[in-house]
Amino acid sequence: MPVDFVAFFKAALDADLSPYPYQTRLAENQWPEIMKIPTGLGKTASIIIGWLYKHARQLPGNPRRLIYCLPMRVLVEQTAANAEKWIQNLLKSRLLPETDIPSVHLMMGGDIQNVWEQNPESAAIIIGTQDQLLSRALNRGYAMSRFKWPVQFGLLNNDALWVMDEIQLMGEGLATTAQLQAFRESLGTALPVHSLWMSATLRPQWLATVDFAHRAEDLEEQALSEKDLSHPYAHRLMEAKKPLQKADFPADNPNKIAAALIKGHRKKSRTLVVVNTVARAQEIYRALQTKKPKAEIVLLHSRFRPGDRMAALKRLQAQPGESGTICIATQVVEAGVDISAALLVTDIAPWASLIQRFGRCNRYGEFSDAKILWMDLDLSKPKSLPPYTEPELRHAAAILEDLMDAGLSHLPDANTPLSIDNILRRKDLIDLFDTTPDLSGMDIDISRFIRATRNVDVQVFWRDFKDQPEENAPGPGRAELCPVSIGSLKKRKGLTAWRWDHLEKAWQRINLYGIAPGMVMMLKRSDGGYDGALGWTGKRSDVPETAETAGEPPEADGDDRYAASGWQSLAEHTDKVCDALSRMLESIELDLKWKKDLLLAGRWHDGGKAHFIFQDAMIGDEIGIDPAVIWAKTARSGARYARKGFRHELASALAMLRRNLPDLAVYLAACHHGKVRLSIRSLPHEKPPDFPDARFARGIHEGDILQESDLGGDVKLPLTALDLSYMEFGEGERGPSWLARTLALRDDPELGPFRLAFFEALLRAADWRASSAKEKSHA
Repeated sequence: MPVDFVAFFKAALDADLSPYPYQTRLAENQWPEIMKIPTGLGKTASIIIGWLYKHARQLPGNPRRLIYCLPMRVLVEQTAANAEKWIQNLLKSRLLPETDIPSVHLMMGGDIQNVWEQNPESAAIIIGTQDQLLSRALNRGYAMSRFKWPVQFGLLNNDALWVMDEIQLMGEGLATTAQLQAFRESLGTALPVHSLWMSATLRPQWLATVDFAHRAEDLEEQALSEKDLSHPYAHRLMEAKKPLQKADFPADNPNKIAAALIKGHRKKSRTLVVVNTVARAQEIYRALQTKKPKAEIVLLHSRFRPGDRMAALKRLQAQPGESGTICIATQVVEAGVDISAALLVTDIAPWASLIQRFGRCNRYGEFSDAKILWMDLDLSKPKSLPPYTEPELRHAAAILEDLMDAGLSHLPDANTPLSIDNILRRKDLIDLFDTTPDLSGMDIDISRFIRATRNVDVQVFWRDFKDQPEENAPGPGRAELCPVSIGSLKKRKGLTAWRWDHLEKAWQRINLYGIAPGMVMMLKRSDGGYDGALGWTGKRSDVPETAETAGEPPEADGDDRYAASGWQSLAEHTDKVCDALSRMLESIELDLKWKKDLLLAGRWHDGGKAHFIFQDAMIGDEIGIDPAVIWAKTARSGARYARKGFRHELASALAMLRRNLPDLAVYLAACHHGKVRLSIRSLPHEKPPDFPDARFARGIHEGDILQESDLGGDVKLPLTALDLSYMEFGEGERGPSWLARTLALRDDPELGPFRLAFFEALLRAADWRASSAKEKSHA
């Protein structure tokens, strides 16, 4: 299948378009670390098609997972659609190997696709917002089951190419990406991770964080060459005229802005207005509606449910009709939205953001009379500043006063500083490896490492109920979720919200003053707050229409989601897991010692299912089931344990400790559901044993017996009494405590948090795959 990149690029686009010289250099050489490429010159295509080319040619230094990190939701779907289209075009041209076709997955608020985690040995393109991707890279994934945090932490921090696009919009998240790369290099990974930062306004010193400063001084850069700039299309973009002047209407009067827009708008073209807050965008949109212009009016911001947001985006991207289109938008159009406006009106914003906004005007040089108007905000008024700061707005205003044209060739190289208040330190990352909530049920808040604290969101959805949601009400479907800022949610008086409690397995009412970024909350539909045309308003009178719902409640602590997957004996299931794991490890380059411990963990991971509590739950009152068989899987649904909080994997680990098996194998067996990891402790709702002072934790009581059982592969679990002394602190008769053992693994220089989580992910993926295959009934 040898083919040069030019032919590969044309096949991917299904067009006779040759790549820019820089795109060819990118595909044929090792990945750089920074790319300084102006908007409109194919950065996205260069990365994704370049990665596909390296994958098809099996070139060295091309990680298995491409992680494409974007600052805003509106960019994600468009990028994913392009990636899927390019892959299909290449498959038609037979230029991609059919044995490992890369899959494409979305990861943004309202659409989280996690199937890729079941295939860690397969090529995947994962495209998401910085909120979703960085929260997962920090082991606190937003809008996902807490029990899967370590899986995606492990996979995203091993064997991955991280590409950060439009980094000038990332804020606090930019420093976090630099720190994470520094920690991957110092703590070590099982397979290499490479980071690439992109922006037309990129400055290497932005990446000079405390632990990455020594690398930031000497990063490999990709930029446009003279040959690139002489390309006819690139020359046209660089020389496109964009006359710039201050608007003669006030920024704080929506009616006058609307009147000026109608006056300045031209038929068969787009007029784009970009303002800094959702509230101002909604006000201008309403003012335009009252004036009833002939042009189509579009409102686009970040506070929409997915369906409404996509409908607005499609209307914006559609070819303008006879009367044209007027779009009122926020920062969501600053990057990646492929549109060109004849008239652009914008608030003052940080200089890097303004450059992105200017890129939406006369984008292809097709207008001879394009125009940009900037609205002067009163920076002495605090309410005019959000979501930015006064210094960065004054810096931009000073540049605007002296600028007459905003075309790419006229933009000054302003030395724009980035203000970062919160830096992820090594201790923070190490602390985040432990996913156990504190005694009050709360987790470490990572929002300060992802976005500035003044701009943090939760996800809300609406349901119909009277006083209290049903105990087993399903979690939200992708069409239901709406991002809302914490500040605007708290302003709404009389609003009640519910959050899933994984311990109580129920929707629990939550105090709005205690909410944290990334939470997913249910609201009562009759309480309103959302309008399909305006998005989130917070008004009680705006009652949203119903949207599709998910099929089951979120995962609870006592759930075993794959328990009811068809009858499998313990030996049968274990053989399936070890087979899946062995085949997976054939494709993943790991040291033999790690593979041996992984396979040992796979063989013993479900030994704890020989516990009578588990067997009683599997069989229940089923007739015709052989009670002499130790069952790992059942065909029954809704199996419940007689002891609350029971975790068979803790019993597996305790049995392995009794056999003096390696701590790494023991740890991996214990955490294969993500519910028992660094610590062992009882939960608040557990009932203690009847005899006094007996240890108990996670449904296991001191002295519980595991039946003798067959683990497959000629391995037998003998009759075993379980010893919970490992949950005590300090050194005991049986050696170090559980906590001492797990911390030693985490802090081992040959392992460390990234490798350890990666191994967790491999075993769990093998278990999922073995569990999802339906088996014939053994009744």
